[in-house]
Amino acid sequence: MDALLREYMPILILLAVAVGLGIVLILAAAIIAVRNPDPEKVSTYECGFNAFDDSRMKFDVRFYLVSILFIIFDLEIAFLFPWAVAFGAMSMVAFWSMMVFLAVLTIGFAYEWKKGALEWE
Repeated sequence: MDALLREYMPILILLAVAVGLGIVLILAAAIIAVRNPDPEKVSTYECGFNAFDDSRMKFDVRFYLVSILFIIFDLEIAFLFPWAVAFGAMSMVAFWSMMVFLAVLTIGFAYEWKKGALEWE
C-alpha cells in the first residue's frame, strides 16, 4: 500500500497546488479588486458590439462559422502534437488513421471556404 501511495504522491501534490493557487487567486481578486462601478463598466457587451436589442435576437451565422473553424483547428493541433511525438513508434494503422482524420478536417475546411465562411465584409 505504501508503494501505491508513493506513486500517486506527485498527482496529489499537483492537485493540492492547483486548488491552493485557485483559492489564493480568487481571494486576491476579491480583496484587491477596485470596486468603482460606472454605467459603462456594468453595461452588457457581447460578440464584439454593445447589446442594443433583445438578448434573444438572432446573430449573424458568421459568428458560428468562425467558432466552428476555431474548434476544428484547435482539435487538429491537440491531436497532432501527441501524434507527432509518438511518430517513430507508430504502426501504419495509426499513420493512416491520422491521415483519414486530416482528410476529414481538410474536406470540412474546403467546404467552409467554398461557402464563404472565411470572407468577412
